Amino acid sequence: MLPRNPADYRSLVWALAMPVVLVAQLRNPTLLPYLTPLSLYLAVAAGTMVHNHQHCPTFTSKRLNSFYSYWLSIFYGYPVFAWVPTHNLNHHKHLNREGDATITWRHTNRNVWYIALSYFFVSAYYQSFPIKEYIAKAKTANPRLYRQIITQYVVWIGALVGTLIASVALNGVWVGFKVWIFAFGLPTLLGSYSMMWFNYMQHVHCDPWSKYNHSRNITGRVFNFLVFNNGLHTVHHANAAAHWSTAYAEHAKIADKIHPDLNWRSFWWWVIRGYVIPAFLPRFETKQLGRAPFDPPEGGRVAASRGQTPMIDSVEALEAGNNAQIA
Repeated sequence: MLPRNPADYRSLVWALAMPVVLVAQLRNPTLLPYLTPLSLYLAVAAGTMVHNHQHCPTFTSKRLNSFYSYWLSIFYGYPVFAWVPTHNLNHHKHLNREGDATITWRHTNRNVWYIALSYFFVSAYYQSFPIKEYIAKAKTANPRLYRQIITQYVVWIGALVGTLIASVALNGVWVGFKVWIFAFGLPTLLGSYSMMWFNYMQHVHCDPWSKYNHSRNITGRVFNFLVFNNGLHTVHHANAAAHWSTAYAEHAKIADKIHPDLNWRSFWWWVIRGYVIPAFLPRFETKQLGRAPFDPPEGGRVAASRGQTPMIDSVEALEAGNNAQIA
């Protein structure tokens, strides 16, 4: 019943707070103005917790890890198995180069506000292909995994429908729908949206061919407390299986090797500097640092043509990438 790492007691407190905040709003709509911001934050936190759980399972018990995946699927806003084919087996393999379903430069290598805002919709479309392939392979080669996937979809959709019905039953049709939108609908949408956007801002205009300059980091302590150290991204790609609580110690070992432009203390200053100022003064748009993702070094090899994603290599890859899912 205990987490593998004591730091995850905080993750569990956040996970338990999610339904408490939701139920409070469903039962008392007057709390919406006060609790909706917290619901939005908890959905973002759920996304970072999903990310950490998929790389380093929270419990030693596979059954508890499976249950935790169901739980997080509800508040993150999508079945969490999808991280395996799109993130663990794809993004970490290709790192914003050709073949990565989440590339930031699919139609242009400019980094402007409207591209950043629309990235979620473009990336979600292209991520759907490895997700479909993963499900098809699981159905054929791993029935147990396939049942886990289907159960996550059932739990996720059941939560969407069930909370809407509960809200309408408690508050009437119009008020109930409005309460559901702000207490659950928008937060879960933000959960998925924010994780894709984080991926964008952490890699756009970085050098994926570099050992240390392939990712952008947010180093502020408050920000990383709120997102479980997901701002420290370079060390994550160096050792994806490391527990999130070790990120600061690992980052300190290589911080001086990372280009200064890729270490930002303030998340909000990055947003202002990266998008707000260039919206009015285009000459301040960020520029490609080092070698572009589509410009491999001499002798380098491009994995696939733009817009395509590599096939999952084997049933073994299904198993290896899914260690947090199988009960």
